[in-house]
Amino acid sequence: MDSTIIMINLFGAVALLLFGLAQVKDGVSRAFGARLRTGLATGTRGGLRSFLSGLVATVALQSSTATALMTASFVERDLIKPRMAQIILLGANVGTAITAWIVATGIEWLSPLLILVGIVLYRGRSSTRQGGGAALIGIGLMLLSLHLLSLATEPMRASPALAAFISLLDGALPVALLFSAALAFVSSSSLAVVVLILSLASAGLISAELVIVLVLGANLGGAIPPVVATMSGPASARRVTLGNLAVRTLGCVIALPLAGYGAELIQMLPFGPTKLPVDAHLLFNLLLAALAWPFSRPLATLMTRLVPDQAEPDTAPKYLDAHELSTPVIALTSATREVLGIGDLIERMLIRVSEAFERNDAAKLSEIATLEERVDKLQQAVKVYLSKLGRDGLSDENARRSIVVIDYAINLEHMGDIIEKGLLEQVSKKISLGLRFSDDGHQELRKLFDLTIDNLRVAQTIFVTRDFNLARQMMETKVEVRRMEKQSAEHHLERLRDGRADSLQTSSLHLDMLRDLKRINAHIVSVAHPILDESGLLIESRVRTAVE
Repeated sequence: MDSTIIMINLFGAVALLLFGLAQVKDGVSRAFGARLRTGLATGTRGGLRSFLSGLVATVALQSSTATALMTASFVERDLIKPRMAQIILLGANVGTAITAWIVATGIEWLSPLLILVGIVLYRGRSSTRQGGGAALIGIGLMLLSLHLLSLATEPMRASPALAAFISLLDGALPVALLFSAALAFVSSSSLAVVVLILSLASAGLISAELVIVLVLGANLGGAIPPVVATMSGPASARRVTLGNLAVRTLGCVIALPLAGYGAELIQMLPFGPTKLPVDAHLLFNLLLAALAWPFSRPLATLMTRLVPDQAEPDTAPKYLDAHELSTPVIALTSATREVLGIGDLIERMLIRVSEAFERNDAAKLSEIATLEERVDKLQQAVKVYLSKLGRDGLSDENARRSIVVIDYAINLEHMGDIIEKGLLEQVSKKISLGLRFSDDGHQELRKLFDLTIDNLRVAQTIFVTRDFNLARQMMETKVEVRRMEKQSAEHHLERLRDGRADSLQTSSLHLDMLRDLKRINAHIVSVAHPILDESGLLIESRVRTAVE
């Protein structure tokens, strides 16, 4: 009975740590997501800046996996060079190690204060305050979980079962490494596993050599979730995550036979034996970064050869199977997958136009027409496919879902039209005539572009999950977009009244782009309407502000 309670306490503390990590990631993404993405995409002009970008993003998000997936998506869109992507992930690995080192400095007493401040901020109205509050709550929960882990592992010193298990691992270090890697993979967090190792080491339960091996395993396992997440993605994204896994695997293979010597060396440092796991974690990633950095270019070249480019996908639908029409649930699932692909095409179009606007690069606009053609054909195929479901024997729920899928596909097609017939022409005119926006005007449009792309990604999630809270937040962003559009128009008119030459030259373009981005966001927000309507919270396209 006592051992059962101990295990419940241990797993509960680990679960709290993982929940705290998730809260930090979600909170920072809500508060600073666009800035982090922009900084990560633009801060890669040199090796050092790439390394620091990965480090900062990981410390902020508390997740090297999130940084790896963002980096892979940027490589896919040609925002980051493959070589720089590998350096970013080296920085991300060090960022995770720094986070573990900071967490282990004995600041658990800050936990109640951070949670209190976080709750106060979370009750604010702005998304930035709420996101920052959620992040602080997450950090507070992480620190609290450390205290709980310490209490949970203290009685384990006298456990004969644990002693036998640890002695088994001590005698089979490769097995210990794989065991730790499996824990990191299952939890999707090398940080959580390192913190667990820290608690066991602080209780005096494991030897210094075994600590090193378990830390190596946590590093190895932490590189696997990004590989799994990008497995079905494009080749360019898979190269990034596989390259990172290859670097960590090679590092672990080299370091495993030296674990005993490494333990003796680290114990000589003035940090104390109780912090051995986080010291080893940090030292391993610093050495790995220093050794792998010079080989980032050959690594990127090798990954290109090992993972060749796939043939350009056909414009025909991928998931619409006529044989599935006899089973409406499966047919609707297939149609949903197809429409998600249409959403990805729209995101690609938006990013290309945004890049062309930012860099004055007309080449970025070359594929817009082709992408729009694919959008038109696919949304038409989805409508025809779902129209064949028929209404006889179709449940009310499936009938409503069919309408939702068709409506979203139509809204995506309208977005494509606005991009091709509006934004494409406006950005092309800016580039061809060599027009230059005022710094303020350029920044205002840049922010609205970023917000639009972020909103589309959230809309894709809402379309699949039908998450009520996300849908409600999406409706609130409609107000934010309207506010940004209105403020930008007012500021633009003020610059015109001041006689700013740059604003005079770009006046019509500025206002037209504001209008089109606002229209695109209106179509994006429509994905939330059915969910709020089913909940009775949508009245004439507005969310109720008071409970009746």
